[in-house]
Amino acid sequence: MADEANSLEDLKNLTSGAAAADAPAADAGVEAGAEVIEAVEVIDVVLPDPKIDEQGRSYATGKRKNAIARVWIKPGTGKVTVNGRDQENYFARPVLRMLLLQPFEVTDRVGQFDVICTVKGGGLSGQAGAVRHGVSKALTYYEPALRPPLKAEGFLTRDSRVVERKKYGRAKARRSFQFSKR
Repeated sequence: MADEANSLEDLKNLTSGAAAADAPAADAGVEAGAEVIEAVEVIDVVLPDPKIDEQGRSYATGKRKNAIARVWIKPGTGKVTVNGRDQENYFARPVLRMLLLQPFEVTDRVGQFDVICTVKGGGLSGQAGAVRHGVSKALTYYEPALRPPLKAEGFLTRDSRVVERKKYGRAKARRSFQFSKR
């Protein structure tokens, strides 16, 4: 109990003194207190091959709520076509259009790909989320190196939240009928 540390400074001095005492014994050519730089082995990550069809497109399916989007991306000028209509006509709200372009903004690919998609089911919000999911997956198929930034933002994860079903004896999924004492 002779080496009892009473403060953080004492603990710091104690650990640095022990490290300096061990350094000359471990490597006689290195001075005490000098930094030792270790060689770090570089690991090459093998990326999967891009999935590109004969027309130069990548295909992916995106889902959100009850909406299912089939998405094709190809190099182009950034034009987005949804069910044969331009994105401004199909998704009138700017928030929904912003949702579609998020994967391109995260990967710094704005205006480099044309998107053609067909969407079925659900409402506009669910459809926009499904298209975003499909675009994100298609980008990873076209350029597998883009997977880490898209995964970090959560764009590759299918949002599994769906509407809860109505139960019998209730007005809605959880809402009860109004209680009447008499």
